[in-house]
Amino acid sequence: EICRKGSSKGTLVEIRQAAGLLLKNNFRTAFKSMTPSYQQYIKSELLPCLGASDRHIRSTVGTIISVIIQQGGVSGWPELLQALLHCLDSKELNHMEGAMDALSKICEDIPQELDVDVPGLAERPINVFLPRLFQFFQSSLASLRKLSLGAVNQFIMLMPMALVRSMDQFLQGLFVLATAPTAEVRKLVCSAFVQIIEVRPSFLEPHLRNIGEYMLLANKDTDDEVCLEACEFWSADCKAQLPPENLIEFLPRLKPLLLSNMVYAEDDESLVDAEEDDHVSRFYGSENAEDDDNGDIVNVWNLRKCSAAALDILSNVYRDDLHPTLMPLVQAKLANGGDEVWKEREAGGCINGLYPHLPETVSFLIPLLDDKFPLIRSITCWTLSRYSKFVVQGVSHQKGYEQYEKVLMGLVRRVLDTNKRVQEAACSAFSTLEEESAELLGPHLEIILQHLLCAFGRYQKRNLRIVYDAIGTLADAVGEELIQPRCLEILMPPLISKWQQLSNSDKDLFPLLECFMSIAQADPASAGVLYEKEFVVCSLDLLSGLAEEGLGKLAVV
Repeated sequence: EICRKGSSKGTLVEIRQAAGLLLKNNFRTAFKSMTPSYQQYIKSELLPCLGASDRHIRSTVGTIISVIIQQGGVSGWPELLQALLHCLDSKELNHMEGAMDALSKICEDIPQELDVDVPGLAERPINVFLPRLFQFFQSSLASLRKLSLGAVNQFIMLMPMALVRSMDQFLQGLFVLATAPTAEVRKLVCSAFVQIIEVRPSFLEPHLRNIGEYMLLANKDTDDEVCLEACEFWSADCKAQLPPENLIEFLPRLKPLLLSNMVYAEDDESLVDAEEDDHVSRFYGSENAEDDDNGDIVNVWNLRKCSAAALDILSNVYRDDLHPTLMPLVQAKLANGGDEVWKEREAGGCINGLYPHLPETVSFLIPLLDDKFPLIRSITCWTLSRYSKFVVQGVSHQKGYEQYEKVLMGLVRRVLDTNKRVQEAACSAFSTLEEESAELLGPHLEIILQHLLCAFGRYQKRNLRIVYDAIGTLADAVGEELIQPRCLEILMPPLISKWQQLSNSDKDLFPLLECFMSIAQADPASAGVLYEKEFVVCSLDLLSGLAEEGLGKLAVV
């Protein structure tokens, strides 16, 4: 009652809104257990509030309505559909905005509920609402344009038949809204094109030239979120398996634009996680990572990383068309040593498709391992890890072997970096190089162990697990060379000391024991040891009995 109209003396909007939010939270767990009469009373009191004079109340009511639909479905509240239609057709601003807000939230939370047959209705709700949503694309009010487009966008991934049949009308509406003065609407337009090309690229193929031109312009939008959404289009297009020639004409303008995004976007986060990597975590601390070991800060996807990922995919799809003109740009950025342009050096390091130019590229990258800026050192470690296989393949000739040693020792050196972000990237990159190197690591084994065990003493909990992984990978790579006395004297004392420090219930035992297992398996003699059958059977019986007893007690509890 307070939510609907307040007290007789007048209730503050904030109190009415708080009452509505309490209702919403309670309905998530208690609505289905209410008696039908209570449910009906609540529904009847909510519908008049769709046209409330205060937009905060209208928004809260829309949220409550969406929660109720999640609990009982559209068929459980047929009066709602008629009320929404009445408000949308009323030409009264508050009623139209209230109904559109509620409808957009239903579309966001449970769009599939509008694409079902409802008893008593001749058509599915989506067939009734979709034409009205398209009409609001041309509304003079930015709020209605945004809400209607946002609602339709929620159906793209589902692609119901109603939207398939209306696709031409939808696309025409998107072209009209493409130049909307409101950034939120332009962002939704870009998002719609990206989603369509992911789900049904054939719908956009006849219009790709115009859409490509629009996305180039949107990539330069004054609003960062519009730029980011537009930038997603290039990766999505490459993944859509459309004819590659569709984008070739855009490459000369697209290459410098993406590189520019990577350099000048107002974000100082690393580009390392623009692509997932086996050894590189997507979680990083702050810029001053020496003071932060909680591991809870997650890098946010942004324009720099999106541009890096797009350029990465494009460089693989359009190798011959992209590389001749891209390489000079990349080399120029890698060679730029000024402190004020460190982002240019980082941007130049994250292109995956430079394999034909590998020796030259690696030569540019190696000095950046000692760059002044931690993010440069970090992205360089990550990039070199991507080229590990090719660096190792080049050791058959003298220059290639010299380059391999520079990469190897450069990464080992960075394992002891003072910045935790660089430590993580270097240790992960070194693990990748280990996998490819195998017996090549033999001559450097002692110095590698000294650095890893020094890191073992320095690293805190989060990065320590990466050291365990690096030691385990080293054992797998070099085998019995690791169990020579000169190596074990370096390796085992600190590992055993760490084992003794941990309690039996500490989960940090898992990676440490895995590390021990890799070291043990490096001994070829251990693989051929024969055990008396009786001892093995007896041991298994004991373990089985313990497990059975433990599970029995758990079942009782």
